[in-house]
Amino acid sequence: MGKKLQRWIPLLILIAGLIAFFALGGRKYLSLEMLSENYKALHAYTMEHYALSVLIYVGVYILVAAFSIPGATVMTLLGGFLFGVVLGTSWVVIGATIGATITFLAVQTAVGGFLQNKAGSTVQKMQEGFKRNEFSYLLFLRLLPIFPFFIINIAAGVLGVSLRTFFFGTLLGIIPGSFAYAWVGSGLGYALSKGERINMGIIFEPQVLLPILVLAALSVIPVIYKKVKRKRETAASGS
Repeated sequence: MGKKLQRWIPLLILIAGLIAFFALGGRKYLSLEMLSENYKALHAYTMEHYALSVLIYVGVYILVAAFSIPGATVMTLLGGFLFGVVLGTSWVVIGATIGATITFLAVQTAVGGFLQNKAGSTVQKMQEGFKRNEFSYLLFLRLLPIFPFFIINIAAGVLGVSLRTFFFGTLLGIIPGSFAYAWVGSGLGYALSKGERINMGIIFEPQVLLPILVLAALSVIPVIYKKVKRKRETAASGS
């Protein structure tokens, strides 16, 4: 097997896993309905086998993130419900960061080098611009999830973001959002026991959303500063 084909194997495994998830009906196991039906059994098992439950939870979250399975929201709610806001957020961040990094490395291994060699001048300029401020850009995208989580994982791999920047940018950037969802999840049992629906509206409450928006704005200040400084230096040298 040639080296060119070997570098595609990790990415093909992730794609095959995602296809298998849908083909085997896995979507029903990562749904709010499934949580509503099984929250008592899940809670009881966690209380009886806490350490094992943490390992299983983090392992499943890694798989969900790595295979880009659409179930991260439910998993984060479950983390808050089973482990509380603080510990739930911690396990979410660990699982999501590791899973995202697996996807990032698979994409980078498969297509990163190829695109760097074959990309046109426009793509190369975009890569160079992103790399100059890659941590700030990545942190902004993680704090304010304009694009889906898996899209950022793929784009970062394609654009040649460094592993260190990707890992720490993801680790730090997803904390506020994970905390907000875990907060909602922490009240899951009480709400369901009262026959209430899970209220996701808390994510858009000012006391939750505004701090995340502020953090996102702060993350791009270094980029703006560098651009302003560059323009001033250019103007000064030209005068």
